[in-house]
Formats: sequence, structure tokens, C-alpha cells
Amino acid sequence: MTKAKPAPVLATLTLNPALDLQTGVDIVEPENKLRCDVARQDAGGGGVNVARVLGRLGGRATCILPLGGPAGQALQARLADEGLDALVVPIAGETRQSFTVFDRSRGAEFRFVLPGPKLKAGEVRALETALADLSPAPDVLVVSGSLPAGMDPTRLARLAARVRRQGVKLALDASGEGLGAGLEAGVWLVKPNLRELQQCLGRDLPDLSSQLSAARGLIDDGRAAWVALSLGRQGALLVGAGFAAHAPALPITPVSTVGAGDSFLAGLVWELSRGRPPRQALATAVAAASATLMSPGSGMARSADIRRLRPGVRIEVLAGG
Repeated sequence: MTKAKPAPVLATLTLNPALDLQTGVDIVEPENKLRCDVARQDAGGGGVNVARVLGRLGGRATCILPLGGPAGQALQARLADEGLDALVVPIAGETRQSFTVFDRSRGAEFRFVLPGPKLKAGEVRALETALADLSPAPDVLVVSGSLPAGMDPTRLARLAARVRRQGVKLALDASGEGLGAGLEAGVWLVKPNLRELQQCLGRDLPDLSSQLSAARGLIDDGRAAWVALSLGRQGALLVGAGFAAHAPALPITPVSTVGAGDSFLAGLVWELSRGRPPRQALATAVAAASATLMSPGSGMARSADIRRLRPGVRIEVLAGG
């Protein structure tokens, strides 16, 4: 009898987590008081969302994150309520909050993202130590979300180089200077959206051909082993050495866009970390993102929705198998 392969050890690092609040109003308009529904609170931030969806796919990830103040305490309580493993580094600053307001008159979602606290140098070092001391060491580390105010992007580059030397695969979902710094160090998987990749490369990528060429360039330069490019309504592109595939978006009317990209990343990491074929990983990723689009607020993808949607994902293989 073949011995089952052990599940990969997964961890996420969220450098700028948030306590997410969601509510709704009849209409968003200036000057008048807006009477809101009862607010819902969720633990938020890129890595937290990834860990949440990994759990719904059958995995488990340790969330490493800095938390401070009453909002940080509330966020930690939400993690515990969900049964998510958390390795918390206390900080002096107050964890940020973000809030989403659904305007029923327009059927539109308004997202307000507040800046996070500025981390002190010692707090950044404490996060790096917490990651280094994690036992067992993760097979895959997902770094997702924005950088805290004042954090030097080169710290992220050094982190990427360090975990690569330790044999840890780094999956990066960042923007701006964080994206550029991570790519310069080299990562296992990177998941930008089209706007982020265009800004990073300094040029427009108007069609699938140019997008595919840009992704292959990152791989050829050794900046990433896998490039997953989110294309919004145009679907998604997954490119690796000798492989490329495009998945058109599923015909879904979004209820909320919160966490869709994180869900996409979770699907990729879950499948690729277990050695599943890349086309299978892309299908799971698109199904997870689509399931999150169907969930209100920060509810994220439901397991049943991912399973139901996945057979409908169409994979167009452009190279490899």
C-alpha cells in the first residue's frame, strides 16, 4: 500500500492586518446621516484571508501577524472564534480597521481602507524571529497584503532571500515597492493583478500576448517560478517554466469583492504545494475566487460553493500540459 504523502506545512505572514467591519445602508449620499445596519466584524488582512480559505479547502495554516490595541485584541478573538492558528507579535501601535459599506440603492460596495500603524524596528525583528522559530518550519510561506507604514521594502526582499535559502517556498501577493522588492529577491509564486504588474514593470500590458510575455520574462529572469496574473473579468493567467494556461472568469454577479484575490491565491497554494497539476491548481483558484465573490462582506468562499463551481471552470492550456 502506498503511504499517503503528508500534508504540506503552511504559514501566512500578514504585515498589516485589519479588523474588517461590514455594514449596509439604503443609499450613500453626502451630508445626511447614514443609518447603517448592524455591523459585522471579521479578522482581515491578506494572509488571514488566505489561511481562512486554505482551511476550507482542507488545509491548515499558521497566521503570523502583529497586533496591538483594542482592535488587535478584537481581531485576535475573531481568529480564535474561527479556530485559526495564530502566532501574534504584540506591537505598541493600534491595529487598523477597514470597513465596507453596501449601498442597496446602487447594488454597489464601497470599501474604505485605513492606514495601519508604523512598526518599530524591534517589532519587525520580532516578526522575523517568530517566523524563523516556527516549528516545524513551513513548506510554504504566504506573504500577502500591504506593507506597514514606514517599513523599508528591502526588509521584505531580505526575508524572501532568507526563506529561500532555508528551502521554504514563498508565495507573494503584494503591490508597489513590496512587489518589486520581493521579485528582486526571487519567489516561488507571485500573484499580482494586472494593474500591479503594469506598475511594477513600467509598461502597459494590453492583451493576453503581452501579459504572457511579461510573466515569462519574470520566470526567465529567476524572479519567480510561478506567475499567477489576476485579470478581473478577463479571468486569470498561470505561467511556469514550460507551462501557461488561461482561465476565463465564471459568469458570476459579484456580491462582494473582498478577499477574492486572497481566495485565488489560497487555491493555487493548496494545489501546487501538494504537487497537483498546474491546470488543476488554476481551476481550484478560479473556483475559490468566484465563491468568494458570491459571499457577502468578508465571509469568503464556502467549501460547498468551491466544489460546486470548480467543474465549470474552463482551462485553456497555452503551453505544456
